[in-house]
Amino acid sequence: MQQYILAMDQGTTSSRSILFDRHGNTVAMAQREFTQHYPQPGWVEHDPIEIWSTQAAVTAEALAKAELTGKNLAAIGITNQRDRGGMG
Repeated sequence: MQQYILAMDQGTTSSRSILFDRHGNTVAMAQREFTQHYPQPGWVEHDPIEIWSTQAAVTAEALAKAELTGKNLAAIGITNQRDRGGMG
């Protein structure tokens, strides 16, 4: 059975999943935006349940597009929202 790598990217405005083959070629990708909440000026908040549900949905979508299942995954890489710490 051929194995693939799943990259799960959790950004500030969207969730994305990308499947790669053993040569680094993109096999499938899915992305969905989620709601931004602004409780006061200069603040932004996100619903963690919505983040989780969009990430689960794009992962399922990418696997379905490639006609694969979790059994085809050799590894999963995860990246999440990052703070530049005031740099630039």
